[in-house]
Amino acid sequence: MLIARILGTVVSTQKDERLRGKKLLIVRPLNLDGTETSGFLVAVDTVGAGFHERVLVVAGSSARLAEGMKDAPVDAAIVGVIDTVDYVND
Repeated sequence: MLIARILGTVVSTQKDERLRGKKLLIVRPLNLDGTETSGFLVAVDTVGAGFHERVLVVAGSSARLAEGMKDAPVDAAIVGVIDTVDYVND
């Protein structure tokens, strides 16, 4: 799983039928301290996440196990909205 922040949306009127009705969001992975990493992903939202929220993202075959993604051509899915992150920095 990745921790990421939602940066925006992707609108696609022509797409695979299995993606119809799915919200596509642009997310950027975050470091544990909350700073952004380079790059971004387009992920299918399965939990109703909103702009600039921190989210949990699964990728690869795990994305197709998310709710409603069975047999969909998905490589990344948002499966949770993060409330807090606590970690010990040694």
